[in-house]
Amino acid sequence: MVSIGVNYDTGFVYGGRNTRRRFDIDAVRNDLSVIAEQLHAPAVRISGDDPDRLTAAAEAALAVGLEVWFSPMPVDLEPTEFVPYLADCAARAEVLRQNGEVVMVLGCELTLFCKGFVPGETSQERIALMSDPATWTDPVKVAGFQAGLTRWTTVQADLAAAARKVFGGRITYAAGLWEDVNWDLFDIVAVDAYRDAQNAATFTDELASRHKWGKPVVATEFGCCTYRGAADRGGLGWAIVDAKSDPPTLDGPYERREEEQVEYLMDLVEEFERINLAAAFWFSFAGFELPHRPGDPRHDLDLAAYGLVAVDDDGNWTPKQVFGKLAELNTDR
Repeated sequence: MVSIGVNYDTGFVYGGRNTRRRFDIDAVRNDLSVIAEQLHAPAVRISGDDPDRLTAAAEAALAVGLEVWFSPMPVDLEPTEFVPYLADCAARAEVLRQNGEVVMVLGCELTLFCKGFVPGETSQERIALMSDPATWTDPVKVAGFQAGLTRWTTVQADLAAAARKVFGGRITYAAGLWEDVNWDLFDIVAVDAYRDAQNAATFTDELASRHKWGKPVVATEFGCCTYRGAADRGGLGWAIVDAKSDPPTLDGPYERREEEQVEYLMDLVEEFERINLAAAFWFSFAGFELPHRPGDPRHDLDLAAYGLVAVDDDGNWTPKQVFGKLAELNTDR
């Protein structure tokens, strides 16, 4: 049976906003204890752009017996910047590995979140470009993508080599479904696996094809948001927030539907088991900067969150329906 872990965000800056402004280590320890003891998760993927936060959270996770997938999240860096950054994080992970099982995740969807591959100065520009159907009918833009992905092939090798110099455990990379990765360089084949309306017909077969490398295949992310129709949007379900407004607001009326997450969880776990994935990580434990405001539907940003829990404006959280279902699934394993 597929092992089901949880993603946990320590905060990274995206679009000028930090996904987690408050970082209280006591609250972090409590969250990780909940992941281990109430969700019965065997592993946690800890992500963020601050190495000190990552390290502190990883120490707390190891202390409660969780396997740690140490996952730095560089954003808008050039390859000459993110390779040494990730190598430094790998050295930290090697120290952590003396106290428990640690897998080093060498970045996440770097061709999208960092510079030098997809045209665009910011990750928002690159996401918009890749999400626009017109991009893929423009020969000039398609040629630009192809040239960028050629550069990506060289960077992969540099990245893996730099990490192996300082880290003795297993290494992997959280790939986007569109990324071509030389998995001979890594110990685990890992992909951020969001099913949506556009890829539903090919999603499972595409994931299953990763077995050709003869290595464990893991979904480093899967999940959906908390509104009717969010499953059809998959990894772009969060894009219903108008971040340009102050304060941020939803871009239209949406119906809160926690069952959407439960159904997505059950459907994808069934598919993951059918194709023998080794593990999968629900994204995410909490959307810390997407507060639940039940009395203010237009500003109830939790609808755009993938979290197992809903966070209020004071940072307190309550479980959603999917929390209980995930705990139930893990108890049966």
